[in-house]
Amino acid sequence: MAATDTTRTAATGAALGFSTLDREVRLDTLPVEGVLPPWLAGSLLRTGPAQFEAGDQKLNHWFDGLAMLHRFSFEGGRVSYANRFLHSRAYRAVQETGKLGYGEFATDPCRSLFGRVTSMFRPHFSDNGAVNVSRVDDEFIAMTETPLPVVFDPETLEAAGVAYEAPGHLSTAHPHHDPQSGELLNYAAKLGPRSTYRFYGQRSREEQRPIASIPVRKPAYVHSFGLTDRFLILAEGPFVVDPMRLATGGRPYIENYTWEPERGGRFHVVDRATGEVRGPYVSDPFFTFHHINAFEDGGSLVVDLCAYEDASIIDALYLDRLRGGGDVPSVRARRFTIDLDGGTVSSRDLYDGNFELPRIAYRTHNGRPYRYAYGIGGEGTWASRVVKLDVQDGTGTHWAADGCFPGEPVFVPEPGAEVEDAGVLLSVVLDAARGTSFLLVLDSGDLSELARAEVPHHIPFSFHGQFFRA
Repeated sequence: MAATDTTRTAATGAALGFSTLDREVRLDTLPVEGVLPPWLAGSLLRTGPAQFEAGDQKLNHWFDGLAMLHRFSFEGGRVSYANRFLHSRAYRAVQETGKLGYGEFATDPCRSLFGRVTSMFRPHFSDNGAVNVSRVDDEFIAMTETPLPVVFDPETLEAAGVAYEAPGHLSTAHPHHDPQSGELLNYAAKLGPRSTYRFYGQRSREEQRPIASIPVRKPAYVHSFGLTDRFLILAEGPFVVDPMRLATGGRPYIENYTWEPERGGRFHVVDRATGEVRGPYVSDPFFTFHHINAFEDGGSLVVDLCAYEDASIIDALYLDRLRGGGDVPSVRARRFTIDLDGGTVSSRDLYDGNFELPRIAYRTHNGRPYRYAYGIGGEGTWASRVVKLDVQDGTGTHWAADGCFPGEPVFVPEPGAEVEDAGVLLSVVLDAARGTSFLLVLDSGDLSELARAEVPHHIPFSFHGQFFRA
């Protein structure tokens, strides 16, 4: 492809990938090209923004879009598909009034100063679960960065209200599952005159336990955190907020944060058994959305992140820029090594290329030494390839196709396999030329294409999903 053709295709794909999907379908069979592994049985559940308007108001940022759930189910070599808007109270408010009823990431309803201050201390949270899906006990939940995950039925995709409330004003949509306790481990930030970072465990709707609390004057934007067998790891980039500015600033949520590189990066390390906090361990400044993995190495703690040089990625993800095919900042898989007793932090890049939306062999290698990570990459514009990264030697294997834009590759291990990378990757891919999307199935060993299942419409670029076995 010539450079001008590539740029034109990227702009077309971006415009389509960030446009509203208003079609909801339930299809018993999708046309499949190729052959699916006979052992692949279960459902890929995903969430992501799919409506970028609230009546006449255009939403500002990719993260603001109203959530839609997608289900791809596998059985006997066949694939079924369904999609449905997440009927959260945020979604219902838009449908009933034609207006945004709750503040989102970078779009806010008009409110008086009194209303803003009141909402700080008696929060009016959105429950627009457009970031990730998970499971607590036997319930499936859609999550965003507010403390209100929404329960939904994995078959019908029907929402069933808020599951529980996290212990703070902000939370993450990237909890960890503890295989020993069965808990969902997560983080929340409680904002106020004395703000705190809080780690907690959630076993069911009713069972929530505190693990640790860390005082903080200016909380950082935190999208995910790290986990090992012994530790919880909170990585703070210097993108921070004065809590009172959120109440009185008169700006949408994320626009109250400021980049203060002189603070450096900071790592807080929490003992999971005792709640004891070590650190902060200070590094060069960075910004991150996603942890890749973490593990202990003697007296050191290894933390792998998708690291940006600064927080300019936030501005790059405003919809007007994305739809214009604008460039996005570089992001690197970066390894931070923390000397827990000596207090020093060193870092190095693991791969010479962009790497985001990371996944690993979670059940066998999360919190432990590992070799392979999977993500998306590309240069300059929107992600154009699936990347398999060997974190030991820094090499990458790629899948790409002209005019196609893959999403997060979800790793599904082959049952009974003892090799770390034995399985498949599932990625929802936008085909810009055809104006539709397909589910891509790759061999996770060499990224050879095994199959694809065609969807009759485009699926807007989304964030995260999980595979649940039948």
